[in-house]
Amino acid sequence: MGRIAATVLILLGAFAPVWMIDWTYAPAKPDIDPIFTAAAAPADLLGLPAGMVDREDLPPPAGAVTSRRIKVKPGDTLAEILTQNRVPKGDAQAALSALTKIYNVRNIKPGQEVEISFVNFETSAGGNTGASIDRVTIHPSVSTEIHVRRDDDGGFTAEQMEKTVERRLHAVSGAIEDSLYVSAIKLGVTPNVLMDMIKMMSWDVDFQRDLHLGDRFELMYERFYTDTGKFVRTGDIQYANLILNGKSHPLYRHAPQGGQPDYYDGAGANARKALLKTPIDGAKITSNFGSRVHPILGYTIQHRGVDFAAPTGTPIFAAGDGLVEVRDRENGYGNYIRIRHNADYATAYGHMSRFAPRIARGVRVQQGQVIGYVGSTGMATGPHLHFEVLMKNQQVNPMIVKMPIGTKLAGVDLDRFTQQRARISATFDRLVDPAAQISLNK
Repeated sequence: MGRIAATVLILLGAFAPVWMIDWTYAPAKPDIDPIFTAAAAPADLLGLPAGMVDREDLPPPAGAVTSRRIKVKPGDTLAEILTQNRVPKGDAQAALSALTKIYNVRNIKPGQEVEISFVNFETSAGGNTGASIDRVTIHPSVSTEIHVRRDDDGGFTAEQMEKTVERRLHAVSGAIEDSLYVSAIKLGVTPNVLMDMIKMMSWDVDFQRDLHLGDRFELMYERFYTDTGKFVRTGDIQYANLILNGKSHPLYRHAPQGGQPDYYDGAGANARKALLKTPIDGAKITSNFGSRVHPILGYTIQHRGVDFAAPTGTPIFAAGDGLVEVRDRENGYGNYIRIRHNADYATAYGHMSRFAPRIARGVRVQQGQVIGYVGSTGMATGPHLHFEVLMKNQQVNPMIVKMPIGTKLAGVDLDRFTQQRARISATFDRLVDPAAQISLNK
């Protein structure tokens, strides 16, 4: 058996695919694809067709073009990649100089590909051939190619080419079997799409407490592909719905006349409320609004806000657009901010570890803007956010108060939205089979 095995290995080595042999003198690297050449090989060499063999003693003829594809590794620079692959230093500098006019070479990232093409020429020494750089191609993304080509004057010119991409709608529908995140990921939803869904629905849904096992979710969003069918990226969500305890919470993407696309519920009300229900991500309620025994004072006191436990440094968002009325150290609150949203509503935030840069009294902030970071300043036993909603200067329960709504479509805009909602619903019904997709080429 040992002799047979050895014989097999020798034969395999002798007849190994010749495209595994590099035509250059540089040692092969595991992250560099082989070089393919149009050079002709002696007929019947190893019993293979002409043109299939590349050997150091059989250099490519003059005029043949060869190329090498390199995958960028961590720490690589484009200059190093060129010079390490036998591009003369002068040519490398000239190519990079042309490239920087349309592309920042510092943006090259590990995993991207660089393709270097050479054209062979005949030298004056006895018909020998050499190789000169002809083109460098960079692939910043699946849909983009950047070419640096040698021009007629011997210099280099750079150009960017965008591949044609096809937009398709993709729909999923499923039950929450363990968590929304895990259940959606199992159906192929990417984390970035899921986070967009959570953000757009967080005005009405408390994702920490409102979701239960057995609830359902529906989602339809864009996916982009090249003309060869290769996935490029995801796009905008067109429809999302959470069915919680049997009640639907649908949102539809729609652009009013003269306005920007946004999300609206089934009645045409903008999903964006005047105030966020929870101005912090991934936090757990540790103390609700109402009477409680104060953890430091030790006696029963009215707790006029909601406490969200989170690690120190967790960002805190402005619950709505408004003007910073107070940014200071306030007794038991520690580092404290109060934002006036309108004549009736204000919100307050306590126990911050620090304030966000450029947040000061009199500064206008936008909904979702980071205003500070979770801490335990003031009378606090651990890091958390104390959050208050004030209506006509009186603290009210943030969890049950009816938040002021955003804009609502009317007239022609409502009619157009109703038609759009019907189209979206019909498309989702057709696509709810995970294997189905629809192309929306324009």
